[in-house]
Amino acid sequence: MTTTTQHKTGSGFSASSTAADVLAGVDLSGKLAIVTGGYSGIGLETTRALAGAGAHVVVPARRRATAADATAGIDGVELETLELGDLGSVREFAERFLESGRDLDIVICGAGVMACPETRVGPGWEAHFAINHLGHHALVNLLWPALARGGGARVVAVSSAGHQISGIRWDDVHFERGYDKWLAYAQSKTANALFAARLDVLGRDAGVRAFSVHPGAILTPLQRHLRRSEMVANGWVDADGNLVADGFKTPEQGAATQVWAATSPRLEGMGGAYCEDCDIAEPTESTAMVAGVRDYATDLEQAGRLWSLSAELTCVDAFAGIC
Repeated sequence: MTTTTQHKTGSGFSASSTAADVLAGVDLSGKLAIVTGGYSGIGLETTRALAGAGAHVVVPARRRATAADATAGIDGVELETLELGDLGSVREFAERFLESGRDLDIVICGAGVMACPETRVGPGWEAHFAINHLGHHALVNLLWPALARGGGARVVAVSSAGHQISGIRWDDVHFERGYDKWLAYAQSKTANALFAARLDVLGRDAGVRAFSVHPGAILTPLQRHLRRSEMVANGWVDADGNLVADGFKTPEQGAATQVWAATSPRLEGMGGAYCEDCDIAEPTESTAMVAGVRDYATDLEQAGRLWSLSAELTCVDAFAGIC
């Protein structure tokens, strides 16, 4: 299998498609999915859509009571405890899941933070890089036995057009020489895309394929760290908090691309690509958070370098057996 070309496939869907639209006629009965962040924003809509198509969905949550309230009434949902910024918690979750002996068909790495104040987790890691990327790197690698057994699993890393602002800051990934909340977020979203690109190379012989996605612009609790004045200045909302910007999606539309990447028959035999608007994205050189993907976010050499760095930091690599 070769690396998938980074060009549109003509999926038949669009930016206005919803998660329910892309799952129309798709039967996920007997499938098992894990959706991090699956109890808020587009993650909740992803959980609702997958469960509605027949999948059993495990939702790991940092705030389990909140997750229980959010997912109440959705059949086929199983709640678990997970703190992505705590590698001990990641290991404990993975151990509990593996002990259940179940095969895993879908993992959607959707939990994350955006533009938060400078925060350090674990051994002093910058929070965006640690939570959005390193926690998911460790989680997927620890779950590898369950992913590989079924032969046909998909992993979807939720990236963002924000990746266009910054590649990986190889000389200072943890912002020890000055913090910028948007550059930190952007770097983590590039890391999400590179993680999927490398995982796809490593996992394809076992039938495991990986994609990264830009869900689109959506007002969700992800903006919790932004002041309203900042969102007004960006032209997103008015002074009362009402959405005024064009091009924003509903949560149901925002969930569509990750659900499409996780389930679409059109993507059989494909992987490693960055997707948006329910299709594979086209390359771009833009730094303006528009459509398309920067070449550094799908570069396999950089993907391999990031994988090695992440394995070193987390002591987790399913393919090398380190630590």
